[in-house]
Amino acid sequence: MSKISIIAAVSDNYAIGNLNKLPWHLPADLKRFRQLTTNHTVVMGKRTFESLPNGPLPNRKNIVLTSIMSEGVNEGYFEADSLDDVFYLCEKEEQVFIIGGTSIYKQTLDRVNSMYITWVHGTFNADTFFPEINFDEWKEVSREDFEADEKNPYPYSFSTYERK
Repeated sequence: MSKISIIAAVSDNYAIGNLNKLPWHLPADLKRFRQLTTNHTVVMGKRTFESLPNGPLPNRKNIVLTSIMSEGVNEGYFEADSLDDVFYLCEKEEQVFIIGGTSIYKQTLDRVNSMYITWVHGTFNADTFFPEINFDEWKEVSREDFEADEKNPYPYSFSTYERK
């Protein structure tokens, strides 16, 4: 396994979710997420998995980190009950994306070597937040800023960080 990255959309107040949904609709972010993660592995917690509208994400290896394993065979995804199990399942993967939620981000923040953050410029009501980042440990290697438009109602920035 060569590269483990966090990918997240985070608001100015670090919100990432509300009532098991994204607090905003930003098609440009969804498109970027799909482009970056397709044909790679995505790792998520059980609540994030349950929030997916159509089940496992297509054209990706889906791994759900959960303390309560399902019985029987899972259709289209794998389960793991520890980070060690997750990384074992990812051993031969070229690129792994940690896609949420909060506790998964917290558990993996010190193990990832890059982050793809969409900064959604606004303050949102939320019940789920991204963990605080010590930016002294990270270098922003790219950033694209976008204004709100007819499809994307909030200004946003695509930032990529590499661990220093």
